[in-house]
Amino acid sequence: MSNYEVRSYQDTYTLYELTEQSTNSRVLVCPERGGIVTGCQLHGLELFYLDKSTFENPAANIRGGNPILFPICGQLEEQAYEWNGKTYKMANHGVARTAVWEAAGTRTEGEASITIRLQSNEQTLESYPFEFELLFTYVLKDGQLHTRQQYRNLGESEAMPFYAGFHPYFAIDSGKRIAYESDATRYVDYNDNEEKPFDGVIDLEGLVESVCLLDTKKSEISFPGAEGARVRLIYDDVFKYMVLWSVQDRPFVCVEPWMAMTGELNRQEELVMLEPGKELRANVTISVER
Repeated sequence: MSNYEVRSYQDTYTLYELTEQSTNSRVLVCPERGGIVTGCQLHGLELFYLDKSTFENPAANIRGGNPILFPICGQLEEQAYEWNGKTYKMANHGVARTAVWEAAGTRTEGEASITIRLQSNEQTLESYPFEFELLFTYVLKDGQLHTRQQYRNLGESEAMPFYAGFHPYFAIDSGKRIAYESDATRYVDYNDNEEKPFDGVIDLEGLVESVCLLDTKKSEISFPGAEGARVRLIYDDVFKYMVLWSVQDRPFVCVEPWMAMTGELNRQEELVMLEPGKELRANVTISVER
């Protein structure tokens, strides 16, 4: 049997399973539900939380896995923004997480990977008036999950504004008072909109809104996950912010790399502006130490 395999099967939707035998690792991808990774088992440990009922319900926002955030992260004031004198409505976290992506190809040579694609269409253009193509390749190799991203501006005349990110739900065993290994020294608490010093520990218990680490210089964070393991995210510098969030009585914490803070399409101060015909490449790697 090959060390690497990719297979597809039906479970409400078409799922793609990437496996690496030598590290007892498995990744599950569902292109038609927002291109989401629903499962991430590395070295025998499932890292992600998933509320399967929200995954199976096409009208629900998936609570779990690793949703893709594009062209925005977070919320907009009154779920709207203005561009070139026109007002557009956009739901939280943008259009990609609810869109149907397509499987563009798989690979089992030296890795287990799948490339998925999303192109702008009539529905996305109603909220986001830009022609784009997203190509994401999920790569399982050496017991790590790499998410290699390509953001392409297919337009001919105007730079494309966006700030993408991810919303991974990591399973935890117990309390929400967690020590995060990060070089951040400050964070914004969106529960009271106050900026506060960061000493490495955040207690999300009882908080409704998220918190956002502000001034990281090293694009890396780690924290304790399930079964005493340590989860690590390493990401490209374009992801300037790390957002932490949870829900009362649910055994997960979200540790989310974002390119800009919530509401940025209203402020328009830190937007990524991608020129016509150009592309931006980025990567996020998830690993675990047991």
